[in-house]
Amino acid sequence: MAAQTRVALVTGAAGDLGHGIALRLARDGLDVAVNDLPARAADLDKVVAEIKALGRQSIPVPGDVSVEADVEGMVEKTVAALGGLDVMVANVGIFFAKFVVDMDVEQWDRLFAINIRGVMLCHKHAGKQMIKQGRGGRLLAACSVAGLTGAPLCGAYAASKFAVRGFIQAAASEFGKFGVTVNAYAPGFIGNTGMFADLDNGVTNALGIPKGAFEAQATSSQIKLGRLGKVEEVAGLVAYLASDIARYVTGQTIAVDGGMHLA
Repeated sequence: MAAQTRVALVTGAAGDLGHGIALRLARDGLDVAVNDLPARAADLDKVVAEIKALGRQSIPVPGDVSVEADVEGMVEKTVAALGGLDVMVANVGIFFAKFVVDMDVEQWDRLFAINIRGVMLCHKHAGKQMIKQGRGGRLLAACSVAGLTGAPLCGAYAASKFAVRGFIQAAASEFGKFGVTVNAYAPGFIGNTGMFADLDNGVTNALGIPKGAFEAQATSSQIKLGRLGKVEEVAGLVAYLASDIARYVTGQTIAVDGGMHLA
């Protein structure tokens, strides 16, 4: 009997990092459902076409990860169209740079709704499906080096990513008996992504420094390998954690950051 094709769902797949992760999983032989906000439906359709060009099945499942009905629907549509769900990548996240004394409560609440409530909802509904299927699974979440060490201007983002670490440790303790692993990947400064652009612009504006100064300082003193990361390097870690080879790894947050944070 031929092995059943594994199925993944990747959130934030219209963005640079989610796009790269979705394509990497497809190249590894998984069928992939891709999610982002409904306003980015056209971008999702392009990702679906790219995945199908690799010989894999794919569907768009637009929705807001902070809304439970949307997440439940995403999982249901994935299972109905692709035959199951084996890998959930709760990848989507948002960022803003502000000093604590300038924090806006509405911004704070929206960031937490996406960055940690979204992870919880994705893992809740994907996890229920994986338990029902009875063949194990992989629950993954985006953390960050900011979830390992806090930094100025990143108070809200760091707090949300520290929360991700705590959540995946607790979830790993609950899902292990079902053969479902729960892990997080923690990117550092990844070039050519909207997230790094937001960080760069936010820090540059807040500190009044010349354009390019933040990146130059980071690559010269913070990043031991002396360069920004690449999307494919993060996608490679996600692919490993999603694979059968990683079946004995759970409850971990693994950095892919060029040595910014030394464990």
